[in-house]
Amino acid sequence: PAFVHGGPFANIAHGCNSVNATLCALASGDYVVTEAGFAADLGAEKFLDIKCRSAGLKPSAVVIVATIRALKMHGGVAKADLSKPDCAALEKGFENLKTHIENVAKFGLPAVVAVNKFITDTDEEIALLEKLCEGVGSKAVLSEGWGKGGEGAEELAKAVSEIADSGKANYHPLYELDLPLADKIKKIATEIYRAANVEIDPAALKKLKGFEEAGYGKLPVCIAKTQNSISHDPKLIGAPRGFTFPVRDVQLYAGAGFVVALAGDIMTMPGLPKAPAALDIDVDDNGVISGLF
Repeated sequence: PAFVHGGPFANIAHGCNSVNATLCALASGDYVVTEAGFAADLGAEKFLDIKCRSAGLKPSAVVIVATIRALKMHGGVAKADLSKPDCAALEKGFENLKTHIENVAKFGLPAVVAVNKFITDTDEEIALLEKLCEGVGSKAVLSEGWGKGGEGAEELAKAVSEIADSGKANYHPLYELDLPLADKIKKIATEIYRAANVEIDPAALKKLKGFEEAGYGKLPVCIAKTQNSISHDPKLIGAPRGFTFPVRDVQLYAGAGFVVALAGDIMTMPGLPKAPAALDIDVDDNGVISGLF
């Protein structure tokens, strides 16, 4: 069964489905696969630091989805040229994936890399990515569900179930809730985003102190930032280092149970098109639905 309940964006919120959906899934099957939005610096960190801690969940493994095209882009290849073989750019861009693998390990969890295969991927590129992943202690497995249906995902399913059953998981959050709120922000920014420094606006620091004085100091932190970079700056591709991570404001979401830190130019209102896709959906007199895809 599939449980679809809740789906906030991981760049501006926590990026996970509801606790109830996950608990229902756990009661319904031997394995539960749940998505955390965007890359591991966003959805995974928030799933592991906020949701798992709140709900008492203990994951057995993490699946990081990657594409050779995206890694070549992180290696400096223009979007128009991503279909062209380029092992040098792939190896350079692998630093981005390597960072995510390392970050997952900081939570005590093993990671499988699901390589979403495109028809333009070459055997040489696939072999290189498998070797690079193996070099950092992770296994890369092709996912060919798009081209072959369920059969194309069998190898991935077997690899994930094996590592989930291996007993290698020793899940723990990145930080303790007893830390001051500002220190929690700095911990995420320096250890997950790899910032060299963190600058929190003085007004934001004052608000954080107020939250703590009001009894909210032990809440986890949810950082709102761009999804286009591990950093706060969408232009910093690859695996940026040495940057200063700016926090311009903070907000208390007392009902949800976390404090939000706004980084860079991120806005918390999702950017949706003027003409939403819902306008193209229709149902005819025979009950046939059109316009979904």
